[in-house]
Amino acid sequence: MYWIRQYTYPLILAIGVHVLAGWLLVSGWAPQKQVSQSIKPPVVMASLVVFEPQVKPQRVAKPKPKAKPKPELKSANVPSAEVKVKPKVQPSSALDDAVRQRERLAEEAARARAEAARQARLARLSQLAQTAMEQVMADEVAQAQAGSVEQIAQSYRLGIYELVRQNWSRPPSARNGMSAKLLVELIPTGEVVSVSVVTSSGNVAFDRSAEQAVRRSRRFEVPLDNGVFEAHFRSFYFLFQPEDLLR
Repeated sequence: MYWIRQYTYPLILAIGVHVLAGWLLVSGWAPQKQVSQSIKPPVVMASLVVFEPQVKPQRVAKPKPKAKPKPELKSANVPSAEVKVKPKVQPSSALDDAVRQRERLAEEAARARAEAARQARLARLSQLAQTAMEQVMADEVAQAQAGSVEQIAQSYRLGIYELVRQNWSRPPSARNGMSAKLLVELIPTGEVVSVSVVTSSGNVAFDRSAEQAVRRSRRFEVPLDNGVFEAHFRSFYFLFQPEDLLR
């Protein structure tokens, strides 16, 4: 045991001292007188002291103070709101069919609109092509008519040329290369209204002979079509030359 081992030697020492003291008293031991100084024997007072072992105090964990519950704030008038989570409702088969039907109708409507737009574009292109074709045909007709009118006018010019050549009396001073430009005016019946020299040949006798040849003709054959007459024979230039009297 711990306390016995700790105080064994002090206890033996104390007992030994007591035994020695008792033995001296019993044997009659006394100090010698010649000693000038008196030496008193030491008095040893011994007592048994019992020491309790020191026990280290163990740390005791202090209990944690319990947290005070927070007071719940409750309103006397407003009840506490409870959040209710509604479960997801899966669409039924009828709803799926309705959705698919609506999508199918939307797709069909989109296709119908696209087809209508395509048809409209084709119609516009066809109309443009038809208009272009009509314009081309009209131009061709106009060109043909213009060519026809020009041919008709040319045939009447040849008649005028032949009639003036027959009525021309060539003066002795006329030479090849001479020419006189005349302005001739007619009425729809073909009769000559006026003749004037616009560009002289430089020879007065030649200019006068050309003017007299037109006046002697008096009347030319002209187209009955008033439009052709107005365009080509109402007023025209006549280039008078010995080799070619046609303007």
